[in-house]
Amino acid sequence: MSNEQVTAEQAQKRAEQAREIEALRQAMMRTWWWVCLALWLTVGALSLWWVRSDLQELQQYFTWTAVRYMLVYNRVAGMGIGLCIGLTLALLYSESRQILWGISAGERSRLLSDLEKIHAQGPSHPQWKVIRPEEA
Repeated sequence: MSNEQVTAEQAQKRAEQAREIEALRQAMMRTWWWVCLALWLTVGALSLWWVRSDLQELQQYFTWTAVRYMLVYNRVAGMGIGLCIGLTLALLYSESRQILWGISAGERSRLLSDLEKIHAQGPSHPQWKVIRPEEA
């Protein structure tokens, strides 16, 4: 085999690995967005329901102090709303960072180790269809 064939095979293998990593990352982010939606529909909705009278009052007389007191005196609701907002902002930050600067070295390393585990188990792994949809 010549050097040209070896480098062409290596380039093809790298391209396939990059495609699999991106598919795995997208599947992971899609799962996190579904978790975030479920959190908003359960914990977020319940938390907003608990503070509904305070929210009606805020519509008429909005101040940041009133928001602070609403969340301090309704701690469970405040923690629920904070959890929902925190996860949403974390996901938006993660997606934005990936769009602007690409996958970080740590995330790439973690995805590569996950990819190795998937390849080691083969088609019986639940995420095999994610990285190899043509073989599913």
